[in-house]
Amino acid sequence: MHPVDIASDLAPTGALRVSINLGNPVLAQGTAERPSGVTVDIARELGSRLGVPVELSCFAAARQSFESMAEGRADLCFLAVDPAREAAVAFTAPYAVIEGVYVVADASPIGSAAEVDRAGVRVGVKEGSAYDLFLSRTLEQAEPVRGVEGTTVFAEQGLEVGAGIRQPVLDFVAEHPGHRVLEPAFMGIQQAVGTTRSRSAGTLAFLHDVVEELKADGFVADALERSGRRDARVAPPSARPGGAGAR
Repeated sequence: MHPVDIASDLAPTGALRVSINLGNPVLAQGTAERPSGVTVDIARELGSRLGVPVELSCFAAARQSFESMAEGRADLCFLAVDPAREAAVAFTAPYAVIEGVYVVADASPIGSAAEVDRAGVRVGVKEGSAYDLFLSRTLEQAEPVRGVEGTTVFAEQGLEVGAGIRQPVLDFVAEHPGHRVLEPAFMGIQQAVGTTRSRSAGTLAFLHDVVEELKADGFVADALERSGRRDARVAPPSARPGGAGAR
């Protein structure tokens, strides 16, 4: 598929409209007026390759970024892959992986992540986040409690457990003595580029191939390093769905 055809399919308004989730400090930093981070870098690289300007819309939470994509106000999003989102969004293979971890008070009898799913345990989560979706689907006895941040609702409501991305949870523990992180991580959160499922097969293949190239040539690693985010790792290589030669 010719790049011009891909540009008209992926950016029908003439600009590549991208939703950026500033609520994930690992992947996006700065302000709505001056965002930065690996997601911004990838968005601008895609715009450059397609020869179209990039318009960034920034949101405070993943669910808002997802809604922008699902409602047609954005052409691309940067979100964690999750079955609840895949009905509306076609994702590339992940470009980065970050960890979801639990936090408890030092006095808690819970000693590891495997011990969290028990009756009477309430887990603070950020509403609409990847780990909210994951824990809501997988916890059988513990109860997710949603709020603006997992650690915030954990602290404000005196919950048994809080959940979040590793580095912000570590920051919370450093700022609130008397708490500890439970190991191991309860999930690896796979971060990918997403677009609407109405895109052509050629457009989806283009996105997949660019993401794989940016992982392989060090672009993603360099972007994470520049933003000071060593708490994310570059995702492993992935073959294009249907085989490397699929079109």
